Amino acid sequence: MKFYQDIHNLQKINQQFSKLLPSSILLFSLILVWEAVVRVFNIHPVILPAPTRILEATIRDWNLLINNMAFTMLEVMIGFAIGFATGMILAIMIVYSPTLERTVYPLVVASQTIPVFAIAPLLVIWFGFGIWPKVFIAALIVFFPICVNEVEGLRSAEPEMINLLKSLSASRLKIFRLVEFPASIPYLLAGCQMGITYAVIGAVIGEWVGSNRGIGNLMLQANAMNKTDRVFASILILSVVTMLLFVSVSVISKIALPWKDIQKTQS
Repeated sequence: MKFYQDIHNLQKINQQFSKLLPSSILLFSLILVWEAVVRVFNIHPVILPAPTRILEATIRDWNLLINNMAFTMLEVMIGFAIGFATGMILAIMIVYSPTLERTVYPLVVASQTIPVFAIAPLLVIWFGFGIWPKVFIAALIVFFPICVNEVEGLRSAEPEMINLLKSLSASRLKIFRLVEFPASIPYLLAGCQMGITYAVIGAVIGEWVGSNRGIGNLMLQANAMNKTDRVFASILILSVVTMLLFVSVSVISKIALPWKDIQKTQS
């Protein structure tokens, strides 16, 4: 039995590697072209540093980059927690209250017509240059996909199962716990994947508007000093961390929804 399980795991690893191989080859090719263009045309590092120079800057400024990225991640995690909690609570209230569904839910959807980043300067005026304006922006960005996806997820529960539990005199809380919430988990995790990546972007833009710490502030300082290689190094660290966050949510999805992999394998 263990032998067949090992074979299955190897097949899954091989499938994942096969999916990543084309994009990895393309990325590596683009980096080689970038390096060649900079060297052949002798482009000044202030205008466009070569990938090797960016790598050198990343190694040289590693402690500076990681310390500032850690502060940005603190903003993202607090913002994500607040946005997740408020989005979940409001989604449940909307699904269970027809009045809130008619009054609040349209306003939640309409609020997305207002660019969150446009209110960033106001948040700096109201809350200063500390951590809270960036936390608030991240929370706003996370809130919408969590709320909307959770509403759709709770509504996706099978009516037959709900009616069956009602016929057995199950309480509203028990129906939510056994049927509605489990049905909403795939939608909720999809919202988390969107929210966690956009939250990082929101926090960085908030740091651009006004901050004395964080990876966004470091990018502004490097740009002012014409240290373009440090700007690219900051972007590199930011991209890697954001990708790791996205992959982490994907791993949680696979653990929470193992039957999804089974369905894909069977199809």
